[in-house]
Amino acid sequence: MVIVTVLSLVLLNIERRDNYLEIVRTGISTLTYPLQFLADLPSRISGFLSETFASRDLMLGEIEKTRQENSLLQARLQKFDALEMENMRLRSLLGSSYKLSDQILVSELMQVDLDPFRHQILINKGSQAGVYVGQPALDAHGVMGQVIHITPWSASVLLITDSSHTMPVQVNRTGLRTIAVGTGDISSLRLPFLPNNADIQEGDLLVTSGLGGRFPAGYPVAAIDKIERNPGAHFTEATATPRAFLDRTREVLLVWTASTTGQPAKEAPPASAPTPTKGEN
Repeated sequence: MVIVTVLSLVLLNIERRDNYLEIVRTGISTLTYPLQFLADLPSRISGFLSETFASRDLMLGEIEKTRQENSLLQARLQKFDALEMENMRLRSLLGSSYKLSDQILVSELMQVDLDPFRHQILINKGSQAGVYVGQPALDAHGVMGQVIHITPWSASVLLITDSSHTMPVQVNRTGLRTIAVGTGDISSLRLPFLPNNADIQEGDLLVTSGLGGRFPAGYPVAAIDKIERNPGAHFTEATATPRAFLDRTREVLLVWTASTTGQPAKEAPPASAPTPTKGEN
């Protein structure tokens, strides 16, 4: 111990006066650096993984939040075209047009009915969230359908293209009212009750008319894609393409209007019964 102590003091004195041991210290540090790196490696890997996963979870949360906010904003923007046309028609009489904002709840698609003759989907919101039978369902682009059956934590939505579904609509450009009927084809609606002299063109936007008390007025439904005029028939036949992405969307927006906010949920008739879909007539 005495020898080591004396040797240490001598080396410290030499280092303090002449700095001869700097080269030795540098060499030893170089040799021991790999050992230091390996000893610190697990801690670095753990920190990197923790930061990576935390950043990923945060990013996924932000993406999901942004996607839902985008869907809500697009749903609210749907009514702008209809409100603008309505405002032009009514300004001379009323001077202005006033609309109450609709309350919207985002739900997710859980299941699609595999029966090719039934266009129904199951969503993950039910009576516990205030969902009620007959409630309108939208996506970010247009009307999807209406709720026909509820449970406490889920609800069935009948799509507008189901062959048993009808709904009152109007041509946004002219205000002409008519009925849109489901065809059983997920990409098509039928308008069988248009007068032969109806002012209607390909590309015209159909919006909900608000009649019947189910769908609030002004939401996009479909765009006219084909018109067949037969002079010998009483009505003009036309077909329209739904604006909603019925076969692709995963988020469904449930709408409460000012008159239905807080309406209690109730049980629907069986899905095969036409009552909830024909009620729009």
